[in-house]
Amino acid sequence: MSKVYVFLADGTEEVEALTAIDLLRRAKVEVVTVSIMGRKHIISSHQIGIAADEVFGASDYMDGDMIVLPGGLPGTTHLKEHQELRKVLFSYQEAGNYLAAICAAPTVFGSNGMLEGKQAVCYPGFEEELIGATVLAQGVVTDGQFITSKGLGTAIDFALELVRVLVSAECANQISKAIQYK
Repeated sequence: MSKVYVFLADGTEEVEALTAIDLLRRAKVEVVTVSIMGRKHIISSHQIGIAADEVFGASDYMDGDMIVLPGGLPGTTHLKEHQELRKVLFSYQEAGNYLAAICAAPTVFGSNGMLEGKQAVCYPGFEEELIGATVLAQGVVTDGQFITSKGLGTAIDFALELVRVLVSAECANQISKAIQYK
């Protein structure tokens, strides 16, 4: 079974985070939510409380197959500023593990030079922060180990793509039908 870590911060866009968590869990992927705020409870971008499974530092996270970064502000800013998370992201990149982000969060990869030579997308207006990437127009882009998406309106497509790469296209299609999507 695959394992995914979803990193959360105050200001995380809750629908982007919870859609990925929900659909991955429907696919029987082990999902662990991690707060980078020094406490389990975070407040989302729309003032909704979310309790993470654990606080950053509970593991080295290298037993995972994928990291997911939801967008939202100031959630994305908190993710960018967290130096220990940055180290984990570079370790995942070096190991060839999946790195996924939606909305403004792909800029975490871009601002760290991780998208050099890759195709990517992000929330409109943040494209300049996808340093080194070729920015595309579609809603979800997978390029090697990187999966990026534009925002809340693409959250289901993004989550289904995560299921597709970790489990199978068949599983993603089954979940799509079960949730009455497309």
